[in-house]
Amino acid sequence: MFAAKDFKSFGKGPAIGQALARLAKAGKLRRIRQGFYDLPRPHPILGQTSPDPTAVVQALMKGTGAQWQFSGAYAANQLGVSEQVPAKILVLTDGTPRRVALGRLTLVFRHAAPRNLLGAGRPAGLVIQALRHLRKTGLSAADVARLGQKLDAATKADLAMLAPNLPAWMQPLVNRIVT
Repeated sequence: MFAAKDFKSFGKGPAIGQALARLAKAGKLRRIRQGFYDLPRPHPILGQTSPDPTAVVQALMKGTGAQWQFSGAYAANQLGVSEQVPAKILVLTDGTPRRVALGRLTLVFRHAAPRNLLGAGRPAGLVIQALRHLRKTGLSAADVARLGQKLDAATKADLAMLAPNLPAWMQPLVNRIVT
């Protein structure tokens, strides 16, 4: 995933836009939305796959200085503790709220308070958001154990550092995950 502005050092804006449009028309690139492109990834059974949501969000947020973090069912799915694949991916941010349609998938950027952006952009933040989502849908001891097994040492250390700032209900869960 990349933006047309990533190529501004190679020429003027209209020339870059024209070159990218020609590559997209030839099928070598896929236009995601105005100014954003990716390389299409063919799948032998499914055909052309959707753009990677993480890459899209990173490209959209690049240069804004805003923090962002996936939330809800998508965070739990990314960590492998939920099989639910949402049609709308919620992205918490301290930047501008907006909706971005990517074919059948929609990214919803929602403004969030700083307390909801702890660990934003890092795996620890993803764990925190997954725990918030799973609390609403039913969090089991097996989910907590699975998270503890999947996470690497750096993520566990980051979670341990963030634990004092987390809500009281989440702190014992995080302590079980990091030990």
